[in-house]
Amino acid sequence: MGARSPRRVLPLVALMLAATPAHAQDERPTGYPRSANERHAAPVTLSAVYTVDLAADVAGGRARGARYLDNLDLQAAFDLDRLVGWHGARAFGYVIRDNGTSLSALSGDAQGVSNIETLVPATRLFEAWVEQAVGAHGSLKAGLYNLNAEFDTTVSGGLFRLSSHGIGPELAQSGRRGPSIFPVTALALRGEVAVGAHWLFHAAVLDGVPGDPAHPRATAVRIGHGDGALLVSEAAWLDRATKLAVGSWRYTARFPQRALPGATGTGDRGVYMLAERQLVGEERGGAGLSGWLRYGIADRRYNAVRRYLGGGLVRTGTWHGREDDQLGASFACAWIGAAAPAPRGAAGRELILEGAYRWVAGSWLSVQPDAQWVIDPSGRRDVPDALVLALRLKVGR
Repeated sequence: MGARSPRRVLPLVALMLAATPAHAQDERPTGYPRSANERHAAPVTLSAVYTVDLAADVAGGRARGARYLDNLDLQAAFDLDRLVGWHGARAFGYVIRDNGTSLSALSGDAQGVSNIETLVPATRLFEAWVEQAVGAHGSLKAGLYNLNAEFDTTVSGGLFRLSSHGIGPELAQSGRRGPSIFPVTALALRGEVAVGAHWLFHAAVLDGVPGDPAHPRATAVRIGHGDGALLVSEAAWLDRATKLAVGSWRYTARFPQRALPGATGTGDRGVYMLAERQLVGEERGGAGLSGWLRYGIADRRYNAVRRYLGGGLVRTGTWHGREDDQLGASFACAWIGAAAPAPRGAAGRELILEGAYRWVAGSWLSVQPDAQWVIDPSGRRDVPDALVLALRLKVGR
């Protein structure tokens, strides 16, 4: 399952979504004043983006071969204040379509070497929510909600194809069917408040099992007996160049203990922390050099990934005349949990190194060659290290 990333400003998130890639939303505290462009944005904003991965396992892994993966994003953002006089409210709708091809079946990795892989072909309603401003510095959001839009995100990680750089794998692979992230989301209620000039706090309550596991291709809102809830919170300190965040999550339902077949228990939980900094340049995600580091842990009794460490560096503006191009290198190390008995000689962890260059040909087209080296796929030394080469094309705006 892929996971994609980062975001915000109060109701403004919808308009930012329509104008920028999913990984590059504004993250200013909600109390910050709007810019002139934001104040004069259209009351209805539409967006369509088609992403293609032409990728191949050229060495190692479980099998050699090539795959074609695609993802269509259709988004609509509505300023309800200007449209119907609903003061301080906005709405957002988001439909996705994916062909369901698997690249990880070749490489044998556990972290998802393509963040648009969905395992099953489907057209889904991905997000549908309404956000209401509360006072000058807060908001409430309710509806079908992508957790990774506002929690556990970085701007710099959005360059890379690896799912772990969108949301950490210890959280992305938790629960019975994963949390409410790409490609299947759940009903949620999210609250947010900005305190002072730099602090942002948000928390959410989500259905513990997104969609309907019996019908994986369907858009389904199904709150079943025993699903429980996923509780998530995050505190972040932000300025123009820096983000520091600490988050925690917990499921309320009972889960099978993978390490003890037949046993169940409550308390599946985890924590994460991340730091992102514009090292050269003035604004995070802007021209110059940025970097980030993230660490997360989860209860090893229930989760396929018990611990994760990842990070990277991204240069935006690679040379004169290419101010929007990006060049980056990253690493992602996942320690495997108790999902299954480890084979003899298992490494117990998977390390993926990735290098990428995004060439922005125009406002509607980008081309990105990408290489990933998967060391000990899924934590197994008996699977040869894999080399995955890809070309990502993104068309639309």
